[in-house]
Amino acid sequence: MFVTNPIAILGETEAAKILESKGFHISERNWRMGHLEVDLIAENSKEIVFAEVKTRTSSFGGKAPEEYVDEAKKQRMTAAANAYIKYHKIDKNIRFDIIGLIVNPATQEITYQCHLENAFAPRVRTVHTNSYNGQWRWSHRNHTIRGNK
Repeated sequence: MFVTNPIAILGETEAAKILESKGFHISERNWRMGHLEVDLIAENSKEIVFAEVKTRTSSFGGKAPEEYVDEAKKQRMTAAANAYIKYHKIDKNIRFDIIGLIVNPATQEITYQCHLENAFAPRVRTVHTNSYNGQWRWSHRNHTIRGNK
């Protein structure tokens, strides 16, 4: 989703600062391919992070913002990560983070932040290596990434 909400923009800017403070470079913001979208993609020399940012103005329903990332969103993030990795031919360790923030709408001050590193790991269905020609194939939920050893 394209971000036009000023609270969401503030949250993504703060989430980017959190990742940058931990040594990551922000590669993409609101990266899209078709209906798939990832809020932040950050990387360092060893790994790439796909981050979902949830920004709220209160803890609605007694739930923290990061608790609103459901299984369907995790599946869409995984599919988006597969597409990004395939498109950019990435060969790094991958992790999925969730960053939850609560913002005071009057002062635009961050009153709560939670960074869940490695918040979830997608189930990898099959990883195949063909020993004859060094080809590998990673299949996950009908998304296949192919490459060479």
